[in-house]
Amino acid sequence: MALDKGARDAGLTEEQGKALLWLARETIARQLGKEGREPDPDIAACLRDQALQEKRGTFVTLKEHGELRGCIGTLVGIDPIVEGVKRNALHAAFDDSRFSPVEEEELAAIEVEVSILTEPTPLIYATPEELLARLQVGVDGVIIRKGGQGATFLPQVWEQLPAPEDFLSHLCRKGGLPAEVWRSGTLEVLTYRVQYFEE
Repeated sequence: MALDKGARDAGLTEEQGKALLWLARETIARQLGKEGREPDPDIAACLRDQALQEKRGTFVTLKEHGELRGCIGTLVGIDPIVEGVKRNALHAAFDDSRFSPVEEEELAAIEVEVSILTEPTPLIYATPEELLARLQVGVDGVIIRKGGQGATFLPQVWEQLPAPEDFLSHLCRKGGLPAEVWRSGTLEVLTYRVQYFEE
């Protein structure tokens, strides 16, 4: 289990994180037709915590043998955390268009990660140089928007793309935009922090 060093203000405990990981995995397992397990008393108590009833953006990421297997989430809090985790666990497992749906025999090899987001805030900048300088490498989740297109990278993506120029170029391509459009100064950019837990 890991806590993004930039997001301690997200405020969940490791016990709450373990409960959310259990919830995500159990939700996927039940959808695959596996007999449901009852949570142990500590997990059940955590899932009732008021903190997990707050409306927050959530992402669920699935990896298999270290490779991405699905990642779906919401950037803003439209549901309580527990409901968002359940919904996004199902979407990550079965509805990520980049991958085929998860099958039952894969489940044991899949690692689950749950991310809880702070509210995105606009990043104000005047030049591409200022944009690069204001990004906090390894800390910021980044949203870009231009016209009707946009995309986001969670802070965890900095591990694969630690150079801000590469991070932004890949993010632009993910959003269906030219890789270098961030240099134009016309992108809307928002940032957020993440507290994440992994199995």
